[in-house]
Amino acid sequence: MNPNKALWEKGDFARIAISMRESGEALVAALGVGPGMTVLDLGCGDGTTALPAANLGADVLGVDIAGYLVEAGNRRAQEAGLANIRFEEGDATELAGLPDKNFDLVLSVFGAMFAPRPFDVARQMVRVTRPGGRVVMGNWIPGDPTLVAQILKISSAYAPPPPEGFISPMTWGLKPNVIERFGKAGIPEGDITCEEATYRFDFPLPPAEVVETFRHYYGPTMNAFEAAARDGREESLKAELDELFIRQNTSGSPDRTSIPATYLKVTANVY
Repeated sequence: MNPNKALWEKGDFARIAISMRESGEALVAALGVGPGMTVLDLGCGDGTTALPAANLGADVLGVDIAGYLVEAGNRRAQEAGLANIRFEEGDATELAGLPDKNFDLVLSVFGAMFAPRPFDVARQMVRVTRPGGRVVMGNWIPGDPTLVAQILKISSAYAPPPPEGFISPMTWGLKPNVIERFGKAGIPEGDITCEEATYRFDFPLPPAEVVETFRHYYGPTMNAFEAAARDGREESLKAELDELFIRQNTSGSPDRTSIPATYLKVTANVY
């Protein structure tokens, strides 16, 4: 199986995505999405940003590499009574079957950054965007002190070394890499903007229970715990993550978890 597909079909990311709904809605609303627009949500999960775009009247296609997330997205759309959205399986490095210059907005929030071959990802996103349209990405920032970058940093210290030739998804969080990748896809530097923004995770659970959710349902953290268990370091990993979640919790309550995470918001204008 495609290793990236195997990673995201492990566990159940929808259990994490529940905590991301409010920030997803706010992000989409700020993009000016509305009726008459065509939107591709790439690496869409179960629809955290795709459904809000459809609720605002856009015609939306959600594409994800994980089959169970595609099924979950289609169920959510059906339950919401939305006829202007559909979800299908696809790979961000290829986007086979999607025609050129077809979408007003190509959106990928913490999705396409995890696909291998980043130059192919940038090329495909630009290819399917109409002239006058936009590509918008949300990418985690390497070394950032906030939640997700620290989860991945801590987890990587317990996981086995990546295979030869592996390009970290976190490299999408660095402006020079963004400019180089979209530049190779034909977008001049002057048509690319990068700005830091905040995404919030909200769980009705205490921080230690949220760590357990990541431990059992988030692919990268699951892999780290499996590797740590083989080395007898499982409890050490759990302690590090518990400390991180407790320290960064801003809910004001020990029974709830609300944690802001900084990301790089990228906009590439296509002409």
